[in-house]
Amino acid sequence: MRLAIKTQNTQVPNFTPWIMLTILLSTQIAVAFVGRSIAPLGPLIEENLLLTKAQIGMLPAALFLGQSIISLPSGMLVDRLGSRGLLLMLSLCLGLSFMLFSFLSSFIIMLILVVIGGFGYGAMHPTSNRGIIYWFPVNKRGTAMGIKQMGVTAGSALSALILLPIAVEWGWRAASFSAAILLICIGMFSFIFYQDPPLETHDLKNKTSVKGFLSSFSELAKNKSLLAISIAAIGLTAAQLSFLTYIVFYLDEELKLSLYLAGLLFVVTEVFGSIGRIAWGVISDKIFSGKRIIVLIIISIITAVNSIIIILLPENISLLLIFPFVALFGFCITGFNGMWMNSASETVSKDKAGTATGFSLMLGSLGVVFGPPIFGGIVDRSGSYTYAWLFLAFLMVVVTLILFYANTPRVANK
Repeated sequence: MRLAIKTQNTQVPNFTPWIMLTILLSTQIAVAFVGRSIAPLGPLIEENLLLTKAQIGMLPAALFLGQSIISLPSGMLVDRLGSRGLLLMLSLCLGLSFMLFSFLSSFIIMLILVVIGGFGYGAMHPTSNRGIIYWFPVNKRGTAMGIKQMGVTAGSALSALILLPIAVEWGWRAASFSAAILLICIGMFSFIFYQDPPLETHDLKNKTSVKGFLSSFSELAKNKSLLAISIAAIGLTAAQLSFLTYIVFYLDEELKLSLYLAGLLFVVTEVFGSIGRIAWGVISDKIFSGKRIIVLIIISIITAVNSIIIILLPENISLLLIFPFVALFGFCITGFNGMWMNSASETVSKDKAGTATGFSLMLGSLGVVFGPPIFGGIVDRSGSYTYAWLFLAFLMVVVTLILFYANTPRVANK
């Protein structure tokens, strides 16, 4: 029986990586719990501050603008400082920003704070991914990464399940403030108990320079397959955050469900999103022999069809009848992220996979910046969600065409 595993030429107990993964997962859940709370709390923020639908859409857009800005710099920073220090820094950045956010009424200042919070939110991906890469051998990284990725949808679901009832009872400000405090506490816990694996001197001496990093980045921008996938991701992320931002509004205002039931259905979307992130990976491996882009095409087509069907649903529809459509939305458009990251990294050689992921994340995040405000603006101007859902369906058709183009890989990652 093995009692230890080898990590960077150092013997550590077999269970240590899983303890570290638990800490990373806890922090990931807390980060999503705060960052993604904007969506379920949106109706109450709108009512309290008298905002338009387009303005509500700008709040998650601001969060992911921060993520887009920080995605590449945070990757370089975590390579130099390690995950432990970054876990505390990103928790403080996001937590303090949302603490201040909960006290303000100036929409512009609130947007600025959410962008700053997005720096912390976006830094979590490279920070946690680096920890998994260094703690787990290749044959266990897929499982570890899948578990960690579920923290995003789990945190989002918990924000609707816990924060929405708190907000209904005591106001959205109390809910947002308490969530931020919890995040800071978990960040401090992670800083105290998380350990970076011992690094070899060789690794420390051979970190990529800024000049080398920029040169590699320039090469990636010329990779047509990677560029096509990243542009398609702009549409996919736009659809994802538009759906998550406005589904509670739609269920409450158009289908006349109570805010509580709308919140529960939001949880359903995130639960099925978590299932989708794992299931689509299995489907691509077992059925399509690792062809990720075909799976993304299927996801896009299903989302387009579902966007049209949801327009036809009548008011006061039974919860049992709306459930499958909401669950399918979650399974597809909330569960596509793993396929996106895999398809992006597999367009290049293994030594460039990390930079390719950062490049695609930077471009893909732009969809979240523009998608929700456009969706909300359509609702404001038309006074109805019909054209907004049609916009989402059209977007998925465009994404499908782009993915067909990207389906011929230029570089194999073997």
